[in-house]
Amino acid sequence: MRKQKGLTLFAFIIFLFLFFPLFIIVVTSFGSNPTIQFPIEGFTFNWYANVFQISGFIESFWLSLRISLLATSSALTIGIPAAYGLSRYNFPGRNFLKNFFLSPTIIPGVVVGFSLFQFIVIRLQFPIFQGLLLGHFLISLPYIIRVVGSSMEQLDFSIEEAAWTLGSTRIAAFFKVVLPNISSGIFASFMLAFINSFNNIPVSQFLSGPGVTTLPTNLMSYIEYNYDPIVSALSVMLMIGTIILMILIEKTLGLASIS
Repeated sequence: MRKQKGLTLFAFIIFLFLFFPLFIIVVTSFGSNPTIQFPIEGFTFNWYANVFQISGFIESFWLSLRISLLATSSALTIGIPAAYGLSRYNFPGRNFLKNFFLSPTIIPGVVVGFSLFQFIVIRLQFPIFQGLLLGHFLISLPYIIRVVGSSMEQLDFSIEEAAWTLGSTRIAAFFKVVLPNISSGIFASFMLAFINSFNNIPVSQFLSGPGVTTLPTNLMSYIEYNYDPIVSALSVMLMIGTIILMILIEKTLGLASIS
């Protein structure tokens, strides 16, 4: 019983350590003072309205949205067949490929960003937008393969084989039998990869350039010269968007199946 109480207290301290900074951000976004202050002295919603008056935030938001949608859609196009092959067939090097595709989710983001900068910008000399899009595609692909692969491993492939015996071609069976049965996994992987791409800072920081700056990178640059509650208000808006998407993932596939 003592061990359980100690473990509960330890878990409570950890959660407090994780959530208290988020609580401070939320509170400071409603402060009336022109600088970030805790505790706040007045209450106002003006900082949320001021976010939409900064053109740089609006432009970088649409760029982040465009990059994330394109990168995630491209990753779905490549990732779904890859996940199908890794789940459906047993071949030499299968485990190695699984670990390889998961490696970007394990390696620190700064290392991934610097590696992509060396490869995409220095060696391949891609234009800024195309290089940024390629970088976000590469960091989105592992999430697609992991989540769609998890969904396929729960699928009974005998229904696909039954479709073959009834005269369906392999491609028709894939589209008419396999894909509808893993649609929740595809949706969840899209949401998870989209969140990771939209909120990504390390890769965007290395691959952004003049006129091509994502919202998180623009926010980091804004903090260097400004210390007003607009930063807190924008952070709260991003948190709310992320929470909504995570709830949608939980409702469709379940976060436990992703781990």
